[in-house]
Amino acid sequence: MASRRGFIAGLLATGLAPAATWADAGAPAWLSAAGLADGRFVLCGIGPDMDLGFRIALPGRGHAAAAHPTRPEAVAFARRPGTFAVVIDCAAGRETAQLSAPEGRHFYGHGAFSLDGRWLYTTENDYEAARGIIGIWDAAHGYTRAGEFGSGGIGPHEIRRMPGSDVLVVANGGIETHPASGRTKLNIPVMQPNLTYIVDGNVAETATLPPRMHKGSIRHIALSRAGEVAFGLQWQGGQEGQALVGLHERGAEVRLCSAPDAELRAMQGYIGSVAFAAGQREVAVTSPRGGLVQTYDVADAKHKSSSEIADACGVAACRGGLLVASGTGDLWRLGADARRAQHPALMWDNHLVAL
Repeated sequence: MASRRGFIAGLLATGLAPAATWADAGAPAWLSAAGLADGRFVLCGIGPDMDLGFRIALPGRGHAAAAHPTRPEAVAFARRPGTFAVVIDCAAGRETAQLSAPEGRHFYGHGAFSLDGRWLYTTENDYEAARGIIGIWDAAHGYTRAGEFGSGGIGPHEIRRMPGSDVLVVANGGIETHPASGRTKLNIPVMQPNLTYIVDGNVAETATLPPRMHKGSIRHIALSRAGEVAFGLQWQGGQEGQALVGLHERGAEVRLCSAPDAELRAMQGYIGSVAFAAGQREVAVTSPRGGLVQTYDVADAKHKSSSEIADACGVAACRGGLLVASGTGDLWRLGADARRAQHPALMWDNHLVAL
């Protein structure tokens, strides 16, 4: 007997079924890329109870994904400095298109859809000019390239759409790289990370770190329902920076979150992912290098807790608290309903994308 997914896909092909929704893909709560022991890579749908809903092959190692706001479609991005992104019909379990970075560019592993799902925005490196680019792709016409605009900085990594609008916020890490030099960082003494808010392709606002913190590369961001941005740093200085987590609201100054020296050192200068917890009063950050998950209180911007999880990176809100993914294959629910689900065949990659 044909599977339900195959049956739905067949109906869609003949035009006899209504448009598919995420329910037709098993109603996953999160997406994550993962590696397999034999060297292959996949994109997975994870259910609310941390079960595996689907597993779809990728052509190479993935980093993060962008989920279409209405239909069961995801764009999985290669890890930096990859040049591919794969469009996946998660209900039918198949690839429908591939994006290739334009000549002289590579992707940074992240993207975001417009509010109506028509456009996909991708963070890119114009490496000959050493400038950040946001690519525009037409999701209604096979993801053809439709244009681009500047990111307002160097090394744009994560991009998010502000809640209920088409304003984009970009984490410009500030680090210049070039494929000819591999992953070597070329401008550490003069790097200038920032957050930019982009309206209709133009930078409307830029938020910067204090001068003493200019070696804190802003890589990953999370948005609260009210539009506050939380960000995590990857420190590039010779000594540990004074903070690794910050908060920003448009029109205000950046707030750097404080932590005891021992807790700061334990993260080894590296934040891998950021998320607001379910109640929106806490921000969680992970460090796969430190094997830690830390939370910070949003109101007073202070360290609140630390939890040891080996190779922890992906983090997202879940019922009652937080979900954390580990490179060991474990999924951890932290909070009132704490428990662990083991997926030993999978090595979860950097990010959990909430749907």
